[in-house]
Amino acid sequence: MPAGGFAAPSAGGDFEAKITPIVIISCIMAATGGLMFGYDVGVSGGVTSMGPFLKKFFPVVYRRTLEETDSNYCKYDNQGLQLFTSSLYLAGLVATFFASYTTRRFGRKQTMLIAGIFFIVGVVLNTAAQDLAMLIIGRILLGCGVGFANQAVPLFLSEIAPTRIRGGLNILFQLNVTIGILFANLVNYGTAKIKGGWGWRLSLGLAGIPAVLLTVGALLVVDTPNSLIERGRLEEGKEVLRKIRGTDKIEPEYQELLEASRVAKLVKHPFRNLMQRRNRPQLVIAVALQIFQQFTGINAIMFYAPVLFDTLGFGSDASLYSAVITGAVNVLSTLVSVYSVDKVGRRLLLLEAGVQMFLSQVVIAIVLGIKVTDHSNNLHTGYAILVVVMVCTFVSAFAWSWGPLGWLIPSETFPLETRSAGQSVTVCVNLLFTFVIAQAFLSMLCHLKYGIFLFFSSWVLIMSFFVLFLLPETKNIPIEEMTERVWKKHWFWKRFMDDYVEGLPGFGDYDEETVVNGSDKKRDGYGNGFDPSSQL
Repeated sequence: MPAGGFAAPSAGGDFEAKITPIVIISCIMAATGGLMFGYDVGVSGGVTSMGPFLKKFFPVVYRRTLEETDSNYCKYDNQGLQLFTSSLYLAGLVATFFASYTTRRFGRKQTMLIAGIFFIVGVVLNTAAQDLAMLIIGRILLGCGVGFANQAVPLFLSEIAPTRIRGGLNILFQLNVTIGILFANLVNYGTAKIKGGWGWRLSLGLAGIPAVLLTVGALLVVDTPNSLIERGRLEEGKEVLRKIRGTDKIEPEYQELLEASRVAKLVKHPFRNLMQRRNRPQLVIAVALQIFQQFTGINAIMFYAPVLFDTLGFGSDASLYSAVITGAVNVLSTLVSVYSVDKVGRRLLLLEAGVQMFLSQVVIAIVLGIKVTDHSNNLHTGYAILVVVMVCTFVSAFAWSWGPLGWLIPSETFPLETRSAGQSVTVCVNLLFTFVIAQAFLSMLCHLKYGIFLFFSSWVLIMSFFVLFLLPETKNIPIEEMTERVWKKHWFWKRFMDDYVEGLPGFGDYDEETVVNGSDKKRDGYGNGFDPSSQL
């Protein structure tokens, strides 16, 4: 491949595109939504292990941490404490449906701006919280921000990036998530030592930094050509496409975007269309990836890393320090994915990580099984080091596989007419199961003890077989060519593609008129041969 860009073949497969500064800057600024998301994930586990925070909002848990209990595994088991963490994800789940509308109607840029505003207001309420209700309301507003940001940012990154580096740029979102988690862990480690018991307010308040970055970034970035064309701003979309590609030879890509947009506008009910047979592969894979991503157990570790390490007997200082280590491993390992995802592909990263995550969780379960009868607050130094190493091994595997690819693959496989709806379902399922894990983890830890890691490792085994047999490779495939070059050639999913070229019953619901028989060999939103206008 030439360094300057791709030559566009006649079929519209790969288009000429340079890696322009406007693309890099826009993607970095948009990906700050991930920074905010990551900080919210990381900060909650740290403040919930701080005595002054627990004493003010969860006195029952605070008293339990000071008492000798029958089992360390149960001292943080409290539904209110879990609600503090999980309310963010429940709110995000609801918000994503509104975000789907704003993404289509007002564009990716405006949706990111709305997310930034929600984040700023939520941070202010959390920092100034005087009671549990104020604290939870702040978390709910942060959750609304997460719903809007997670809807818009992955779409923005996939649509603005040249095909050959789409994977790496899209993973900037996940990289910023990991940086946000690390930043939160470092902040928690420092604020926990502040005298006077107000350190938790500083931890929650510093979330304002990524919130402001996202808001300012949303004001400065350009919207994607896909979004502008979708909203009828054709000349503006063409000019933006010329700027971000760094070349005047944009006509083939522009024409494909026009054709995809034309079919997308015919779809009256994108969510209903999403259920059509021809969209089954993308929908099943998107939903499965989100469920599997959460059942790796990663969020259980990231939400509650300080609490988890304290539970295992590390002590509060050591537990926060261990959380910082895992956060740093998370960031560095995500960089591995940025570098390798467009070289080795999606499938190889997922399969290798499956083996690594499975083995590390089994070792953790064995170590904790040995300690299960010991309810003291001191874990043997050798065991403690081994647990941290295995947690880091697990986190590193997730960070270069299921973490970023769980977002990347759905964002690049849906055709334009169902892309916003598909991303909405993706975010919704992700936040639903994130909420389930966040709300249940401390109770599961109390009842399953070390067996919780065997529970998650079993899921890792299942998802690895799913990838092996049902997940196709999408490396270096233009988004609008996925049907011809991926789905129609897959041993299993090709059976759902049979009715693309022949009569199109059930293609979707359209405004005013219906496509009844597509035989002309032009482009639809899937990269297939039919011209809707010739059939109306």
